[in-house]
Amino acid sequence: MSRKNLNRLPIYRKAINLCLLSREIAAFVSHNKNLLELYKSNSLRDHIADALLTDAILITQKIELVESSQSYSVRIHSANFIHIMTQNILSYCKGLEMDGVKEKEYLNLLLKEIKVFRKSFKSWRLSLGSNGLDS
Repeated sequence: MSRKNLNRLPIYRKAINLCLLSREIAAFVSHNKNLLELYKSNSLRDHIADALLTDAILITQKIELVESSQSYSVRIHSANFIHIMTQNILSYCKGLEMDGVKEKEYLNLLLKEIKVFRKSFKSWRLSLGSNGLDS
């Protein structure tokens, strides 16, 4: 599926929104403002911000993979991976809060975005049924 067609999928648009919001929050909460070098930091907050950003990007990549794959097992495995990444993002929000991020309204925005994404994800995941795909 082309990127143009992917943009028509509600789940993909929600994943992009999640990714953009995660990037903004990572930039806001991190001590190191170079997002490409967060992994080098000694700060727990920077590591959480890096993981948040990485997982949000992985979600969009896995949706792309699912939509381009004819393999049922690849599609289901990728959907399971997306589910785990959304759980991770919820944990990162809690971790940032525990690390002292005072601007909880930003974390609440991300939590709302995850909730919206997960609702859409559930119906999208159900639509992945076997439909004659190989295993």
